[in-house]
Amino acid sequence: MAPSVSLTARIRDEAYRLGFFKVGVTRAGPLPQAENFDRWLREEMHGEMAYMEHQAAKRRDPSLVLADARSLMVLAMNYNSGDAHSEDPLRGRISRYAWGDDYHLLMKERLQRLYAFIQREEPGARGLYYVDTGPVMEKVWGAQTTVGWMGKHTNLITREQGSWFFIGVMLLNLELESDRPGKDYCGTCSRCIAACPTGAIVAPYVVDARLCISYLTIELRGSIPRELRPLIGNRIYGCDDCQDVCPWNRFAVTTGEKQFHPRKGNLVPELAALVDLTPEEFARRFKDTPIRRAKRDGFVRNVVVALGNSRRSEAVPALGRALRDASALVRAHAAWALGQIGTPEALRLIEDSRPSETDPQVREEMQLALVPPMTNDQDICALSVSAVRFGVQALACAVQPEG
Repeated sequence: MAPSVSLTARIRDEAYRLGFFKVGVTRAGPLPQAENFDRWLREEMHGEMAYMEHQAAKRRDPSLVLADARSLMVLAMNYNSGDAHSEDPLRGRISRYAWGDDYHLLMKERLQRLYAFIQREEPGARGLYYVDTGPVMEKVWGAQTTVGWMGKHTNLITREQGSWFFIGVMLLNLELESDRPGKDYCGTCSRCIAACPTGAIVAPYVVDARLCISYLTIELRGSIPRELRPLIGNRIYGCDDCQDVCPWNRFAVTTGEKQFHPRKGNLVPELAALVDLTPEEFARRFKDTPIRRAKRDGFVRNVVVALGNSRRSEAVPALGRALRDASALVRAHAAWALGQIGTPEALRLIEDSRPSETDPQVREEMQLALVPPMTNDQDICALSVSAVRFGVQALACAVQPEG
């Protein structure tokens, strides 16, 4: 008689069949190294992500999410399309994970199917599953399993495929066979720390979200701090720099999920064309993609900052249109961007718009924009140093921005 296959092994096999390439299992209990998370919150490194603080108790204790939780599964799905970013300053850089369809939708459907399989195998099974929208610290838990380890940039890394993957998590009331925690293979490497444009990785394994370009271009709803804008470059949604330089991503393979390959226009979009997006056009163009999280005004804000960072006169007509945008947030950043370009035409557009502008923040940006911008390498270096010191006080565990 053939030996019976354990429930844990059957669940893993089904997860692989559904498209997950790594499946980790650990015992549900108090959050490992919760003091790091508490310190991170105490130092307000979560910025305006108030949900992190509001859900802190649940994040420390999975039993507050699912009362009879016994096991916690962490599942990885590859999203690497194999495409590359553009270095053209008049083209936008969108983080790889947002090039295609919304991963929440695809992964939630796969987790739903996996959960249905578990209930068929074990009728008494109960659980909950999330795709980075629930009060569960997926990356911390993932590092407690064979999925991989948390790199110094605070993303999970696998030896098999690097770090270009999404994470799903499932809490179950079942006693599954737990993994041994994975080993940390970062060693003495600090490429991600050196590569971060804003110095957001304030120490190994610690990211201050207030400095992170992903936070600034996605989670932050208001004005991007002036001292950080020049460091954003042409990044208009998220940032991949810390993962781009990670040596482990030389093992990355192309995903088989066609939905994660770039949608038309998302790979290297022309910045000037994005300035004119109406709310309706934004909703239509980015329907069922992660980019909708930034909302129209936040996204166009990012676009005009990128145009300003191009320092190209070709960007002036588009920024002139942005200076008449219905959103004061967009107009304020457009004024800054025109000041960065600083050509006579750019400054004339600001002067012409000042008399009719009523928003105080926009007026302030216009006034500041008329001061000649810094252009030499020493000044840009000083900005970078300033950014590293911006609000940074202590060490703590970092978090992946949600959605």
